[in-house]
Amino acid sequence: MQHTNHSHQNPASFLLMGIPGLEAFHFWLAFPFCSMYALAVLGNMAILLVVHSEPTLHQPMYLFLCMLSTIDLVLCTSTVPKLLALFWTNAAEIAFGACAAQMFFIHGFSAVESGILLAMAFDRYLAICRPLRYGSLLPPESVAKLGAVAALRGLGLMTPLTCLLARLTYCSRVVAHSYCEHMAVVKLACGDTRPNNIYGITAATLVVGTDSICITISYALILRAVLGLSSKEARAKTFGTCGSHLGVILLFYTPGLFSFYTQRFGQHVPRHIHILLADLYLIMPPMLNPIIYGMKTKQIRDGALRLLKRGSAQP
Repeated sequence: MQHTNHSHQNPASFLLMGIPGLEAFHFWLAFPFCSMYALAVLGNMAILLVVHSEPTLHQPMYLFLCMLSTIDLVLCTSTVPKLLALFWTNAAEIAFGACAAQMFFIHGFSAVESGILLAMAFDRYLAICRPLRYGSLLPPESVAKLGAVAALRGLGLMTPLTCLLARLTYCSRVVAHSYCEHMAVVKLACGDTRPNNIYGITAATLVVGTDSICITISYALILRAVLGLSSKEARAKTFGTCGSHLGVILLFYTPGLFSFYTQRFGQHVPRHIHILLADLYLIMPPMLNPIIYGMKTKQIRDGALRLLKRGSAQP
């Protein structure tokens, strides 16, 4: 793959490298990625179907879970099909507009997911610490409003990030990544990229910093309330419900932060390790979230079993 040394103002297309240093293994790496993508799609579609078909699950916790599943479907579908085409058929070229759209979906919906995880933490806080007022404090219309706020904030913050690409002049078309990650594309620019760098770091730190602090406060209050419960059974049930949510939060933030800051400051991290982890970050949480909630949440398990029984009973 030849590097282009001429300058391009909004080139017609970019060329994705995949995982530098592991090109010989691209064909075989595609198989586990394809399997994980299939599991992610099936698992999240199952969550949406179960909640939709069970009126008893039309509660804030499960409505937020549906939002999370929808976002996960968007995140993995915006990257994995192109990644598989790259690994299996060497379809490295991606149009400038498609690259910008992919970047918008990845970073925008990652920010939306962070907001939904915060809303889910708030929901658990109200359910455990304010149980008598839970229904009045968080009616269904409030769930929709919180979801809309998370979407507007996430997509609104990340729209300028994508628009700033248009002001750059590019010295190369070869993106050293498997998808159009913001900094991987910005590094191809010839001129001043400080506005892109500053805005990217500020937006990401603002979203993750604010949300993670609020989530930590919510769970500190929840932990205090749970430890004050007299019943061991009630404590175990509450820990089980909150444990699945905490697992999803850690699964989302930990690899995401590692990938984000390694791209900017991790010069000593091998590039193939960083990009492989960045690829897994976009497929592992969508695959594991339905499994975590399915295993830990009895209502989801029971709803899935009832749905399967209804399906098998039909001629």
